[in-house]
Amino acid sequence: MSQEQIKEQIKSLTDELNYHNHLYYQKSQSEISDYEFDQKLKELEKLEAEYPDLKLSYSPTSRVGGTITKDFETVFHKYPMLSLGNTYSFEELEDFDTRVKKGLGTDDYEYFCELKFDGVAISLIYENGMLKRGVTRGDGTKGDDITNNVKTIRTIPLKLEKSTSDLFEVRGEVFMAKELFIELNESRIREGEAPLANPRNTTSGTLKMQDSKVVASRKLNCYLYTYLDDNETFKTHEESIHFLEDMGFNISQTYQKCTSIKEVIDYINKWEEERHTLEVETDGVVIKVNSIDHQSELGFTAKNPRWAISYKFKAESASTTLKDISYQVGRTGAITPVAELEPVFLAGTTVKRASLHNANEIERLGVQIGDTVSVEKGGEIIPKITGVDLSARPDDSHPIQYIERCPECNTLLVRAEGEAQHYCPNQQSCPPQVLGRIEHFISRNALDIETLGPRTIKGFLSKNLISNYSDLYHLTYDRINDLQFEDVEDNGEVVKRSIKEKTANNILDSIQRSKEIPFERVLFGLGIRFVGKTVAEKLAEHFKTIDHVRNATFEEIIAVHEIGDRIAESVISFFSNPKNNEIVDSLKSSGLKMEIMEKEGAGDSLKGLTFVVSGVFEGYGRNDLKNLIKSQGGKIASSISSKTNYLVAGANMGPAKKEKAENLGIAILDEDAFNQLLENDKNRITEQKM
Repeated sequence: MSQEQIKEQIKSLTDELNYHNHLYYQKSQSEISDYEFDQKLKELEKLEAEYPDLKLSYSPTSRVGGTITKDFETVFHKYPMLSLGNTYSFEELEDFDTRVKKGLGTDDYEYFCELKFDGVAISLIYENGMLKRGVTRGDGTKGDDITNNVKTIRTIPLKLEKSTSDLFEVRGEVFMAKELFIELNESRIREGEAPLANPRNTTSGTLKMQDSKVVASRKLNCYLYTYLDDNETFKTHEESIHFLEDMGFNISQTYQKCTSIKEVIDYINKWEEERHTLEVETDGVVIKVNSIDHQSELGFTAKNPRWAISYKFKAESASTTLKDISYQVGRTGAITPVAELEPVFLAGTTVKRASLHNANEIERLGVQIGDTVSVEKGGEIIPKITGVDLSARPDDSHPIQYIERCPECNTLLVRAEGEAQHYCPNQQSCPPQVLGRIEHFISRNALDIETLGPRTIKGFLSKNLISNYSDLYHLTYDRINDLQFEDVEDNGEVVKRSIKEKTANNILDSIQRSKEIPFERVLFGLGIRFVGKTVAEKLAEHFKTIDHVRNATFEEIIAVHEIGDRIAESVISFFSNPKNNEIVDSLKSSGLKMEIMEKEGAGDSLKGLTFVVSGVFEGYGRNDLKNLIKSQGGKIASSISSKTNYLVAGANMGPAKKEKAENLGIAILDEDAFNQLLENDKNRITEQKM
């Protein structure tokens, strides 16, 4: 055969085998025998081995694995993979519905319900109809490229017959069927290997294996549930799901559209009973507002979408004995009592400890040392005590006396009026607080000093090289090179560690780079109680400099949009401490950014105006347009209200926003009108300065 004929033969076999794969795995149909399929696959494998340059990226031979990956490349997500807020009660679900109704200003909306499968989240990127990349969720901002392993999952299409976009993303959950997990463990036991803990952990470990042939042998599956692109292709989530079905993606047929929160609750009650009949473990239900326009209008918090929530089914429970109580100190000084338990197997793991939250929870439970207690895993993650078997209480059990002094530094604990938590007020010297504040300061969302970790920080503290995070900027090569210190492992073993030349240089380089981190992240890194990432951004944007923040009055702080009394009191308390001000001054003198840096082209031509941006634009990406408005002093809102000045409307904008703006008498600008507004305001300001 000629080269062209061989190329055509490879393509023909590839397309034919993919067709039969789709029939078998998506429609449970077979048009040829397994023997015929295997013979054609062997023929294709032989041709690809002889002519590797002619192998197609979507070849079904990828399904059998064989690729070895030494390192998984880190990939940044185009759209952040945010987590969902969780609820365990119908009352909280109804509260969510109330918030949605209030946010939309109407009761004309629908929900789309899907089961929450207990697997591993995955992002699939398709370009020109071909699977280009498979990426793990990671930290939500970036994940690992595991494309070779993803290609072994037979229910994930390698090539699409049609598409609405040249580039789009699909998200879903990779899982191992319960039956296959049991078979795998039985096989491991026969071969003298330890059984695996649970299907989810097994799936996670499998996806990170270096040999894709082993991954293929595990026969993982995947349900898809989200479509994303830049074009606002669909008006509802339901439409996007039907599109994914048409494209050949594996969609669990357990979803349901609901017109009210009552229908949502009925759906939950149904599947709480029937979920055990499914091939995969499921731990809850995801409820999404169906309209994409409504989703856009409701927007996001820093961590979660406001248009979706996860309802968790009741967790598995077990009984065991409470042997003792220990106490942990957090970075803000909060004291958390921890139950030391007789080990018990629960939801795939052995549980030895459980949180008791605070003194109020201990009193509410009425628990005593020696009691038989019920333990659950909240969301299958964090064990907690949920009840006490009073009939089994031994004669020698005794009430718990909550500690009065910090278990780490012996400082007398305090408890603010109206708060459940006890606190250690010794912020500057209590070891866990000092360590926790430094760890928070160097974390990814703050100063991002990635070369430092808890062990190294403990070493610096033990050698008195630092006492707070500002001291990091006074470290020198001579002080840390060849530094020797001891570290205690989790099992209590003492290990000697040292910092060598290369590590020392990397640490100092990373500390130096952190001086370029913007002010809002520095403010977040200070670790002020209740000042999270979003609050820090709002304070930085409003006050502009650290000095304006620390000199602000209570009234000035609560005047900032969405900043309440508790945050204002915490900010004032932080800056009323002379030691904290010393640390801030030290950071300033070290060269950290302590004010908002005005970007090139920044101005105040849109100052005092609030905009909502919706739709697709020819001359701007949507985020670019929002950033332009911010750079000129304007504010961006996620939803339309009476405080909105302008709705900037692009193509494919949903009708609900337009209708709401018209009803409220809000000016609607197309792209040309927005550009004209910007130009007119710039001219006006220029004339005023002349």
